[in-house]
Amino acid sequence: MGVQYRKFTDLDRSDFDVIVVGSGFAGSVVARELAERAGKRVLIIEKRSHIGGNMYDEADEAGILVHRYGPHIFHTNDKRAFDYVRRFTDWRDYQHEVLADWYGTYMPVPFNKNSMEIAFGQEKAAKLTEKLIETFGDERKVTINELRAQDDPELTEIADFIYKNVFLYYTQKQWGLTPEEVDPSVTARVPVFVSRDNRYFQDAYQGMPADGYTPLFERMLDHENIVVCLNTEAESVFDLEFESGDENAPLTAINVKDQAFEGPIVYTGPLDELFLSRFGRLPYRSLDFVYETHDKEQVLPCGTVNFTVTEDYTRITEFKHLTGQAAPKTTIMKEYSHSYDDPKKQIPYYAIINDQNNAHYERYLALTKPLANFYPLGRLAEYRYYNMDVIIGRALALADELVGEE
Repeated sequence: MGVQYRKFTDLDRSDFDVIVVGSGFAGSVVARELAERAGKRVLIIEKRSHIGGNMYDEADEAGILVHRYGPHIFHTNDKRAFDYVRRFTDWRDYQHEVLADWYGTYMPVPFNKNSMEIAFGQEKAAKLTEKLIETFGDERKVTINELRAQDDPELTEIADFIYKNVFLYYTQKQWGLTPEEVDPSVTARVPVFVSRDNRYFQDAYQGMPADGYTPLFERMLDHENIVVCLNTEAESVFDLEFESGDENAPLTAINVKDQAFEGPIVYTGPLDELFLSRFGRLPYRSLDFVYETHDKEQVLPCGTVNFTVTEDYTRITEFKHLTGQAAPKTTIMKEYSHSYDDPKKQIPYYAIINDQNNAHYERYLALTKPLANFYPLGRLAEYRYYNMDVIIGRALALADELVGEE
């Protein structure tokens, strides 16, 4: 059958029981579950011209499959999440590795025993590694903050090297902040790994969809009860009603086609944009991508190289490593991070998590609290830094809740 695409203006209010805003993993998983398990007629509103959210991929002019919104490598310890996505695609085993370009020398990231030997030489590295094992244990992951807190000259030497050569410049480029100013949960995502395992992730289930992410979403949304409206802004569909004219007055209803919509509304977009940024825009980091096609089979030694001490871009990704595609040419992508200033021209990627911004987000969330049928879900709507598997897990949990209410 394929995905059913319709224009919103051609639909009647009686055509759908559930509205989902966004067609990334958060929205698509909930839509499929409610359509399949509860028999609900689901309308998906998608502002972009395609489904799949930031996981969208396509062949470029050279025929190379590229990710249009940055590299997405699936990894999880959540068997339910992995089994779920496996329903809609064959899977290619892929163990992601990342190297840091340290003034022209490659070393593994996260920083590990192999990195230690590159940085300090084998003899000194052996001594320093022994100290790490004595302090933290072998095959352990240690955050940079935990390492820097140690009162030991050898551990301080390791911590200072890693801080200056792995974290400092890269964090400033990625976040516009120093590592000290970034929420600890963010820096903890790239620990020091007391191991010789060069893989970026150690999760039990890792891989890439064999045909790409876009076909996965096409199969997920291929259901008789799901209709998708592309190029459609939520603001053009929803008419918000508030308790009063006060800017802090909460929502009392969301009208759709001139009447209050009482079915579930699963919202996966930026929450501030739904309210036209009445309290000011929530801070995010945005990204720009520059693609280069080369007349050779391979450019990089692995899927991603981080530039931790040089260059304006944060990293380069070579997609053929990720996808396993065989071709005489290759495409790489350079990634530049910057502030999110213009919603009409930029895309919000990463919430800048701190106490002040969390309080800012809570003001928007408070506007939705009285509306029992409104469910914010995902990175943007919840103002969180979630991996794909966590979003899938949260979407399945929400679907369980909504199906259970039937």
